[in-house]
Amino acid sequence: MSAQPPVPTERGILQFLAICDSFYPPDAVQASIEQQRHWYDALCARFDRPLPPEMIFADGMLQRIPIRRYRPRKISTRTILLYLHGGGFVVGSLESHHAICAEIADFAGAELVSVDYRLAPEYRWPAQTDDGFTVSKHLLSANSKVVLIGDSAGANLAAGLTLRARDEGLSGVVGQVLIYPALGGDLAAGSYVEMAAAPGLTTADVAYYREILQAPAGNEIAEPLQAASLAGLPPAFITVAHFDPLRDDGRQYAARLTAEGVEVWFREEPQMVHAWLRARHMSEGARDGFRAVCEAIRRFAAA
Repeated sequence: MSAQPPVPTERGILQFLAICDSFYPPDAVQASIEQQRHWYDALCARFDRPLPPEMIFADGMLQRIPIRRYRPRKISTRTILLYLHGGGFVVGSLESHHAICAEIADFAGAELVSVDYRLAPEYRWPAQTDDGFTVSKHLLSANSKVVLIGDSAGANLAAGLTLRARDEGLSGVVGQVLIYPALGGDLAAGSYVEMAAAPGLTTADVAYYREILQAPAGNEIAEPLQAASLAGLPPAFITVAHFDPLRDDGRQYAARLTAEGVEVWFREEPQMVHAWLRARHMSEGARDGFRAVCEAIRRFAAA
């Protein structure tokens, strides 16, 4: 008799999970890539929201990379926010995180650029980090300050980009905001075992996404937890979900950053699951967590 998977008890997040299951099956990774993207697009559309009043956005290209720029009604800083979406490096787009990006930009009073980086399996690693780095370098050359933000796979990219910027001597990254990040932790230990069957994302799913990306094991850009040194990185805000196999990646990274002299703000959302950003308008825990994310971004952007 198998043990029941760990689940939260908050009503709002349970409702969110039920909706997700109706659009995106728990065994979605066993389907074709085309089917996975179809399901994911439908799920994202289900949680779509009207944009904040007077929000302006426009699509463009930056050295062949599609981007979307958001400009809120009130700009209070010249710092640019760079957003890298989640989706296991397999699904996701400018549309999937459209409302999330707009709400962050509006709260922070800052222009935000979202990156439509290339996806696997059509494009294997390092295409994704190279696209993000190309956009980062352009923004840093045109503006003095940038905050790097990402969720899940996008948080992996954001963390890797901070390392690349440091190692190449690029200044101007004033903060990194990592939302339930995937950072290359041990799949046979900690939360990967405890939360192996968690709702929303399983350890088997994480293994699938790693395999399809084909990043070299131990590479510090692909697996920031493997970095020899984290010294000299910009301040970080890291938030993890308790019911998520990726939880300990964020915990361990926050601990390492702190030990190596980097200023860190860390939150663990006790009732949240992976991808809780989409539940921010229906779950109290997700609403509080999203506000904390936005406040951190605003603080970094104003520095």
